[in-house]
Amino acid sequence: MVKDGYRFALPPLILGIILMAFRWWWAAVLVALGLFVMYFFRDPERQIPSEPGAVVSPGDGRVVEIVDEPLEGRPGKRISIFLSIFDVHVNRAPVAGKIRKIEYRPGRFMAAWNGKASADNEQNVISIQTPCGEMSFKQIAGWVARRILCWKSVGDEVTLGERVGMIRFGSRVDVWLPAGAEILVQRGQHVAGGATQLARWLPTK
Repeated sequence: MVKDGYRFALPPLILGIILMAFRWWWAAVLVALGLFVMYFFRDPERQIPSEPGAVVSPGDGRVVEIVDEPLEGRPGKRISIFLSIFDVHVNRAPVAGKIRKIEYRPGRFMAAWNGKASADNEQNVISIQTPCGEMSFKQIAGWVARRILCWKSVGDEVTLGERVGMIRFGSRVDVWLPAGAEILVQRGQHVAGGATQLARWLPTK
């Protein structure tokens, strides 16, 4: 479990235990809430793909969009993944490389499955320089989520599938890849952070 989860889970659990002798109904609700928070902050180990050129999902969830989208004049595709409150919310590096830029953008808190969330919602944009070129992915807040955590800094080297942050309580992650990347997932597919290969991206010869 992510350490940050203990400060959210322990108060309702402790209060629920105290209330068991007086208000069993409220005690049951508080204990259930505490257990769910512990479940939400779970952080399972993942089998990271070893295939050359693998681009992995930065989070658990359902692929809701795969669209053509240019970035700074470069053609490419955006893959958007919706994370429900029942998914693991730890975010992982989709590629190995060096973090070139981290840009926080304030915004709205629309439902994370809404297509406009990619552009309009509060988000953290992380750009990674790789041997193939530069790519980026976004941590995007949703209607419930109001806190984006990034555990890395500009200049840090990250490995494929390495933990880089999390978003609390329902959210969205986007991955942008240049036109040369081969997309391997489909809309509606459920993916696992660090384990599911979203694309194959090899250096151009």
